[in-house]
Amino acid sequence: MKITQHEVFQEIIGESESMQRVFDIVERIADSDTTIMINGETGTGKGMIAKAIHRRSYRRDNPFVQINCGAITESLLESELFGHVKGAFTGAISDKPGKFEQARGGTVFLDEIGDMSPDLQVKVLRVLEENEFERVGGAQTIRADVRIIAATHRDLEEEVQKGNFREDLFYRLYVIPIALSPLKHRKSDIPLLVSYFLENISRAKGRESIKILPETMAQLLNHSWPGNVRELKNLMERLVVLNESGDIRPSDLPDRIRGVSRPAAQPHLEIYAEGVDFNTAVTEYEKELILRALEKTKWVKNKAAELLQIKRTTLVEKIKRYGIDKKK
Repeated sequence: MKITQHEVFQEIIGESESMQRVFDIVERIADSDTTIMINGETGTGKGMIAKAIHRRSYRRDNPFVQINCGAITESLLESELFGHVKGAFTGAISDKPGKFEQARGGTVFLDEIGDMSPDLQVKVLRVLEENEFERVGGAQTIRADVRIIAATHRDLEEEVQKGNFREDLFYRLYVIPIALSPLKHRKSDIPLLVSYFLENISRAKGRESIKILPETMAQLLNHSWPGNVRELKNLMERLVVLNESGDIRPSDLPDRIRGVSRPAAQPHLEIYAEGVDFNTAVTEYEKELILRALEKTKWVKNKAAELLQIKRTTLVEKIKRYGIDKKK
């Protein structure tokens, strides 16, 4: 029997075959303590699936605690996960519980676990296998009472082969894998998502109902959606805010959606007769790329890192190294 999204969980939209499989898995495994691994590109809704699993489990009345493992430096991430005791490091002026304590009785969602360092992978493996850990700088063993849901956009099997991810943790996480298809592979869900976002965003902003014309929808269906559902949602908000006619026309869409190409800007590269300092040239080009990404994302480092396809921690290190700031 076909499961509709309204019968399963109203906050996630989709009637495509791939989403039907996800709904079915979630319904069967939600009310257990089985470890879940969610795979999917950025913007496919991994966090929403994790929350849906928690809300349908017997742990629903206890905390759902989320942490992005790729957005925090290794030293800080360890403290965030396991907590620390007073004096454990400079700035540790008091004891602080970590996510595993804060989520007692509930769920910990480890987003982008593929970015976690090998040392921390060992400690997370211990929580999974022995249900215990110590705070940073502490000697007291603390029992963990949480369900762990992990997610990544990386191919962890490939990362294991490269030696970047522990094989034992890989198999411990992949008890129940859930794969989220990119939006370009479930085009039948786009009209549903568009209708849902337009209705809810219009209501939230106190706007009248907005209609999307068939020819506009055709353009949306032809787009590849590299940013997935997140990209579609952000576009719908933009269209609602800027709309004046009550209809969304193809001309209202950005050039990239309509397939209008712009000439690519070429970097200014010139080799003089006396030669060029290669390292300096590369550094200057890298600085310019970083600055443009920051300006394009209004200095939101997470988004700039996504544009440059590097880790946020790497971006932050380069910003400090090159002395890049808003004044420059």
